[in-house]
Amino acid sequence: MSLFYNLGILFYGLFIRVAALFNEKAKLFVAGRKNWEKKLGSAVDKNASYIWFHCASLGEFEQGRPVLEEIKKQYPQYKIILTFFSPSGYEIRKNYEGADIVAYLPMDTKKNAQEFISMVRPEKVFFVKYEFWYNYISGLKNQQIPLYIISAIFRENQQFFKSTPWGKWYRKMLHSFEHIFIQNDTSAQLLDKAGIKHYTVSGDTRFDRVAQIARGAKKFEIVEKFKGQNVTLIAGSTWKPDEELLAAFINNSSNVKFIIAPHEVAPANINRIQELLKKPAICFSKADISDIDSYDVLIIDSIGILSSLYQYGNIAYIGGGFGVGIHNILEAATFKLPILFGPNYLKFKEAVDLVNEKGAFPVQNFTELEATLSKLLNDNNNLKTASEICKKYVEKNVGSTTLIINKVFNKK
Repeated sequence: MSLFYNLGILFYGLFIRVAALFNEKAKLFVAGRKNWEKKLGSAVDKNASYIWFHCASLGEFEQGRPVLEEIKKQYPQYKIILTFFSPSGYEIRKNYEGADIVAYLPMDTKKNAQEFISMVRPEKVFFVKYEFWYNYISGLKNQQIPLYIISAIFRENQQFFKSTPWGKWYRKMLHSFEHIFIQNDTSAQLLDKAGIKHYTVSGDTRFDRVAQIARGAKKFEIVEKFKGQNVTLIAGSTWKPDEELLAAFINNSSNVKFIIAPHEVAPANINRIQELLKKPAICFSKADISDIDSYDVLIIDSIGILSSLYQYGNIAYIGGGFGVGIHNILEAATFKLPILFGPNYLKFKEAVDLVNEKGAFPVQNFTELEATLSKLLNDNNNLKTASEICKKYVEKNVGSTTLIINKVFNKK
């Protein structure tokens, strides 16, 4: 099976090189790995001890970040090397100060894996959520370097749990991990069935990350004045279908303020949103504190501040649910905001949990959006109850980072 796997990696490498001629992301993927041996060799301190973190992309980085930063804090004798598979992670975090080296993960060939491991000589390795690269995993196992996966989540339809030859081959990879830290009991049941016992249900480190973000939230005096004493709905990471629903509600609302932070902040998209609105609206970049309270809608036309803005909200609407899937809802939940989103949320455990607990509310259309918001806005008890549900949900799930570090470093 390893022969077929390695052939697959080879063909993928050829495909991505061809794609790089036409696709910018593929071009970054290829260019970032060019001469990786030379670049990594000059960056590695041969006298240092390294801990290696690997993430597929930006989302996994944010998930693994609390563990990385806590290790950096508690064990400063180690240097950190951080690798990414995807350009969308590397290009955004290539200057991340929490790591001593940030690099692309070389393609998973046997030769690359052996050279990479020999250069870095990591003492411990952490893969985040679902990265399973056979040659790296085998190389670490052969050199007796402990490999952990954190915030992993398994589903029954994954190859690991099939009785096919491929399934059995993939399942062997799980035995090569020193320990597997998983998010939920469903994953535990699947691992048990597969004969995998070296796991701990530690939860999701994203809860630690959003709690960390909340503690360091930036203050915005202009947003505080915009809100005043009004109930405020914050719509985060919205797309066109979300914005059209929200605009219909906003245009017929009263005594409510709205903050819209669209996923796409290009001027053409901001203009499109403004054209949907009949209420007085102003862009964040053009807002003036002297008259900001005269507007009903504040449109965020910049990036990087949404997670801090949730502190000013009473209700959140998270976009993406009418597309491939909802965006991060935990940043809103950690500020105890009841959450609305579109119908495509079932792949996200925290969304399913909060829907079941009545802290989050999926909507299929404008009628459902209007009905749900009316219940929350017109009855303070409903709003308060849903807020407390979200607050308690986040609080009970914080602590995964501490559990992982205690286990890995044998702390009691």
